[in-house]
Amino acid sequence: MDDSLSRDARLALDLALTVRHDGHGGVADDLAESTGLTAWVRAHPDVLPGSEAYVADDPALIAVRDLRTAVRALFARAVRPAEPSPADADADAARLLPVPEAIARLNAAAARTPTVPVLAWPDDADPVVRQEPQSGRPELTAVLAGAAIAFLASPDRQRLRACHAPRCVRYFLKEHPRQEWCKASCGNRARVARHHERHKKSA
Repeated sequence: MDDSLSRDARLALDLALTVRHDGHGGVADDLAESTGLTAWVRAHPDVLPGSEAYVADDPALIAVRDLRTAVRALFARAVRPAEPSPADADADAARLLPVPEAIARLNAAAARTPTVPVLAWPDDADPVVRQEPQSGRPELTAVLAGAAIAFLASPDRQRLRACHAPRCVRYFLKEHPRQEWCKASCGNRARVARHHERHKKSA
């Protein structure tokens, strides 16, 4: 991933990317169990102070998964009019949250921090974020929600794309004008698939 990405953009993308292709035609969830969340937080030492000792429990797992659902729904909105990630568009996948519900969920999670970033995204304008005071101690979901809000309200949001290479379900930030896929291996798979499709039609 691009080293120039802000911490917020990287954290929001990494959270969304805990839903990934399983290598066998399906979708894997790195946060299926609390041990997965523990490993993910420990792999992101900038998320929380003392994250190397973090141990997730079931309520934390549920809260982070709920937040991720909201983030992916807003990522799907951000890439419009293009299609969202196939993991979000698949008929077998859970339906995307309605945008107002996703925003409410994101803002509610962010409210668990002393300074609350609040996202507003009118239909006819770009998203904006404002800081509001709030008492209390930061929680994991608050930190993640704050990162997602900062990313969605930043210019980086306009570079967000869903990769539509065969078997890929990732979101990524476009790094140059001709980039179509999240990584070179996805581009190779897409070109092979197009070649086979053309060959099948000509046959």
